[in-house]
Amino acid sequence: MSENTLYDKVWDQHKVATLPNGADQLFIGLHLIHEVTSPQAFAMLEQRDLEVAFPDRTIATSDHVVPTDPETRSRPFADEQAETMLSALEQNVEDAGIRFFGPGSGDQGITHVMAPELGLSQPGMTVVCGDSHTSTHGAFGAIGVGIGTSQIRDVFATGCIAAEKAAVRRVEVTGSLGAGVSAKDVILKIIGDLGVDGGVGHVYEYGGPAIRGLDMEGRLAVCNMSIEGGARAGYINPDETTYAYLRGREFAPDGQEWVQHRDYWESMRSEPDASYDDVVEVDADGLAPMVTWGINPGQVIEVTETIPRPEDLPENKRDTARKAYDHMEIEPGDTMTGYDIDVAFLGTCTNGRFTDFREAAQILDGEHVAEDVRALAVPGSERVKRKCEEAGIADVFRQAGFQWREPGCSMCLAMNDDQLYGDEVCASSSNRNFVGRQGSKEGRTVLMSPAMVAAAAVDGAVTDAREYNDEDGLDTATDESDPGVNA
Repeated sequence: MSENTLYDKVWDQHKVATLPNGADQLFIGLHLIHEVTSPQAFAMLEQRDLEVAFPDRTIATSDHVVPTDPETRSRPFADEQAETMLSALEQNVEDAGIRFFGPGSGDQGITHVMAPELGLSQPGMTVVCGDSHTSTHGAFGAIGVGIGTSQIRDVFATGCIAAEKAAVRRVEVTGSLGAGVSAKDVILKIIGDLGVDGGVGHVYEYGGPAIRGLDMEGRLAVCNMSIEGGARAGYINPDETTYAYLRGREFAPDGQEWVQHRDYWESMRSEPDASYDDVVEVDADGLAPMVTWGINPGQVIEVTETIPRPEDLPENKRDTARKAYDHMEIEPGDTMTGYDIDVAFLGTCTNGRFTDFREAAQILDGEHVAEDVRALAVPGSERVKRKCEEAGIADVFRQAGFQWREPGCSMCLAMNDDQLYGDEVCASSSNRNFVGRQGSKEGRTVLMSPAMVAAAAVDGAVTDAREYNDEDGLDTATDESDPGVNA
């Protein structure tokens, strides 16, 4: 059993009671909601004549079904179901007195992009949302978990959830990242090494020099995909990078409150002598950009490697590998380099932040998307979109032949018009490559970093983004820790 870790401390701070079934009742510091998973929970409250217990701790936005094409964004939406869901959310939050960041507010965006950039996510918090990628908020030293509709109802009614404590695995990432290698490559490497079910029953504490060297937006990307490794949550201990990012943001403390909060945040860090249920080491030295070759995020290799043969895999992974070869139309022993793509997609709660677009723009500057490639750039929030436009990054995307879209989840899960058609292949900065995830059962998804998406868009095929070495560099310098540039 782990002791003196941040996870243990946050759990103890928020534990209200032990329930008769042995689970713990945990108080929730921040509850994020959106238009897809909350309507049913609100209806359950109404049936029981209950009110939202802590509306000030609940924040709403719209992200999953909102159109990203500027021409179809006006209300009412052409998709009747999407309009119904958003209208229900708007009415529910108005009735409950919940703060809502809707389209056109200036702050609308994907839940896990919008909340961090507003300073809502803070160290030592418990954060929940009806979305599996709530693990993102662990980048701040919080414990973020996705919950189902019945638990959303429970948080509405009581401010608490019932949960069972997980084991803690320390993931020590040693070494440093080379040029052209990013946080997305780190988390894909971790998932590739530990497996998509390696984290079952655990939360991951990420640490080590490679993690400490990441900026906050890189840390958000790492924690975001914890769930893809089977972990219940993932977190990084707060440090000066965390505090620099939070300072001055709208919902972050200031003045004397800042001092008090920072003291608390520091106290929540894992102790130097903390014990873990497990410790694993992942070496980032010499790491190359990662690409998936299969139908889950654990089927991943460095772009310089060859696709594994069945006999080289554990026996329990061979059937899934054979399904992946068939679906992706690949051969073991081949390389993913040169694998033709039809669509390039940059965005999502994994890689829809300013630094992601800046990274891709460095590749795209002076280049153009290959003929017959459909390329979409979908900012993670209205603030990200505005910041990219002010920095000239949006112009680089447009000039390169990308469609510059409005914020939303978009092609990550294809709950709007942003979808694959037929057997199209998508170079995607998203988090999942499951069959049918992007709207077509025949569609094929290759996960990669923003820079790799940009390089694939230009070449029309998977390529090593490190080949695009722009010595002059694109002048898009903006400090991602400065909230002023997000205003």
